[in-house]
Amino acid sequence: MAWKVWGHPTALTIGFQRAVVVEELDPDLVASVEATQDIYNRPATRYDRTIRYFALVAFGGSRTASKAADVLVKVHSKAVGIEPYGGKVYDANDPDSQLWILLTGWHSVLYAYERYGPGKLTPEQDRQFWAECAVAAELQTCDPADVPQDRAGLREYYAKMRPQLSGSPLARKAMNHLLRGEVALPPMPRTLRPFAVLATRVMRRATIATMPRWMREMSGLRQSRLTDTLVRPVMRLAFAIAHRSPELSVRLLKLMSPSTVPVAGPMLRGLAPLSAEILSPAEARERYGYDRPRDAHLALRQKQLDKALAGQRTSDEGIVESEPILGRTG
Repeated sequence: MAWKVWGHPTALTIGFQRAVVVEELDPDLVASVEATQDIYNRPATRYDRTIRYFALVAFGGSRTASKAADVLVKVHSKAVGIEPYGGKVYDANDPDSQLWILLTGWHSVLYAYERYGPGKLTPEQDRQFWAECAVAAELQTCDPADVPQDRAGLREYYAKMRPQLSGSPLARKAMNHLLRGEVALPPMPRTLRPFAVLATRVMRRATIATMPRWMREMSGLRQSRLTDTLVRPVMRLAFAIAHRSPELSVRLLKLMSPSTVPVAGPMLRGLAPLSAEILSPAEARERYGYDRPRDAHLALRQKQLDKALAGQRTSDEGIVESEPILGRTG
């Protein structure tokens, strides 16, 4: 089911944009975003690496996915510090933060698929989708048992999280920046720029249309119900055309995330996997020699935290190590 939903053109476009926008409402996450400034200084490579990671989890082989999960812990070890509004310590490897990122990502991709793609999953398909999300949780520091089993459980999760979320000035700045899809696009010929700007403006409206009213009010994002209604048939038609043409889907992916094409391209083209063997994340870790993410690189994580709390610059070793797996940073 994950391949069906994540493999649709809605996933790594509207779905992904919604995910990175919504997740900024977490005060700890946006504190890390503000500290690194990566989404402002290098938005294209930041988008590219994040999309590639999600694609590796959904479509990649067990060895590569295990390595990506391991190196991501080292990347996140740098994202530690003091949250500016509440004054508490934030840590990107915190299980609660990782669960928020996981669930907003999978929910956003599913919601985009249902709103702008083929339509709602059946209850059985919905349960299967969230069961597969729980498998993906094994590749992060969160507990798979905390992943909702269906959309009713997801609603309960959002109800629990809502009092902890904040449409702070930092969050609003990040969300508005990430809704400008053109910042993530690579350089292109001048003749194509007007079309790119038009497309990203429509995407912005389509993404906002997927957000509930309470979330828009918290974020200061205003959009009429009429716009919500009008953008839907436009996007459904566009994605239906893209879905019918595997090559068009690959070209769209190449525009959004060039480094993800080798990962998702074979699946989009309908090519069979190189191996029929299926390993669980636990089996893959045992075979390839990786620790469970929540237990991985504890010494490095503590060292990075100590540096951050002492006002020192944290190490980039995880970022450097990640480039062959997740893509370049510059």
